[in-house]
Formats: sequence, structure tokens, C-alpha cells
Amino acid sequence: MKIMPGAEPISVDGSDVGVVLCHGYPSTPQSMRGWAEHLASAGYSVRVPLLPGMGTHWRDLNATGWQDWYGELALAYEQLAGRCRTVFACGLSMGGLLATKLAQEKPALAGLVLVNPIFAHTSPALKVLPVLRHVIPSLGGIAGDIKKPGVVELAYDRNPLQSMYSQTRLWRIVVEDLPQLRLPVLLFTSREDHVIPPISWQTFLKRAGSTDVTQVMLENSYHVATMDNDAELIFTESEQFIRRLTPEL
Repeated sequence: MKIMPGAEPISVDGSDVGVVLCHGYPSTPQSMRGWAEHLASAGYSVRVPLLPGMGTHWRDLNATGWQDWYGELALAYEQLAGRCRTVFACGLSMGGLLATKLAQEKPALAGLVLVNPIFAHTSPALKVLPVLRHVIPSLGGIAGDIKKPGVVELAYDRNPLQSMYSQTRLWRIVVEDLPQLRLPVLLFTSREDHVIPPISWQTFLKRAGSTDVTQVMLENSYHVATMDNDAELIFTESEQFIRRLTPEL
């Protein structure tokens, strides 16, 4: 199926420091474009893959699962690792979950930047999701939680339940292995987030084995903070984080 205009993957070759960025669910690289462009302008090599099933029609997403999404992110990482001496991973929302999985699987990663990542949720609907996914294909959308007026996230207006269920299975896998996470982490969390509750980032901080973890609270953005009022803060702080960990490059 044809990709939505603006949802295309992003690829920029720069220095031998690479950054792979992962968008969220059920979104597209459009939500990461400003961040990607900032890092590219700083000279880094950048990849933002379009995750399978996204950027077309929500029914396509229901035919995919977390293994498909992770596989695409891992491929983008391998492309950067083949040309760069150092690679960082960044992710928004479910993209943060996938980026964390990447960090668990690829110990050569130099650092991890997370923006409102999903590791846990308290929604009562999750209790019936294993059954409900067999009854109805989707529910109302969860995208577009942005405080800044006039900014629109390019994402599905439906939440496909088969793929949502697959995502919840990945939560458990990643959280279980968080104590083995050792690389430096920069964690951005919005004070007001209508999609993911604080228990998500609290779970990460409680279980992550990393000793170098910096949390930055975003005071003027909702969930899709990479497109919101605090976007520039995310961009500049992540660039400084990368520079701190690559002083010799």
C-alpha cells in the first residue's frame, strides 16, 4: 500500500557517529523529523526507519507484531554500525521501548535517549485486550497528544488491537531484562502525558541497571514531545549527551 506523504523513512550520512531514531505507535518518522534534522545538521549520520505496518492504513499494522518493528530498527542500526565507529539509539513512546530492546541486544551501542517511553500501563482495557483483539479489530486512536497549537502528528486515528497486544508482550520482555541494561541513558518525561502514565518511566528507573541515567522533566509538552513546545530542549540536550560520550571523535 502507498505510504502517506511525509511518512517516509529518513536517512542522512554524516560523520562516523551515528544515531538511529525510532518513532512511536501508531506513528511515522514525521514525528522524529525535527530531531533527525537537528542531529544531521550537527554532523551526525542519522537513520529513522518507517516501522512495518505504519504510514499506510491501520489494517496493515494489525498484520504485524513487535518482531517486525524491532527487525526494521535493528536493520537501521546495522546500516549505521557498518559505516560508523559509534552509534546511539533514540526513541519516542513505543520507539523508546524498541530502542531499549536494541540496547539490550546490541551492547556496542554508546548511549540511549528515551522520550516518554512505554514500559508499563494501568489502563483497565489491557486486562480484556487478549480476548477483545479477537472480537473487534481496532479502537479509537491514541495519537496526536500535543500541547502546541496547530501541530499535527501524522499517525493512524485507530488503535489496531492485534498489534497493540503484541506491543504489550514486548513490554514484559524488555522490563524483565532491564537490570542488565548498562549503557548511559538520557530520559525525557513530560509532566503532563495523556497517553502513558508515570508508572512507565518509574518502572524503567526502578529496574534499569544503568548507573549513568539522567532524567529531564518536560514542563510544557504532552506525549509527542518531539513535536511539542519542549522539542528544542530535547534536540539540544540529546546532542550534548552524544557529545559528552564521544569527546574524542
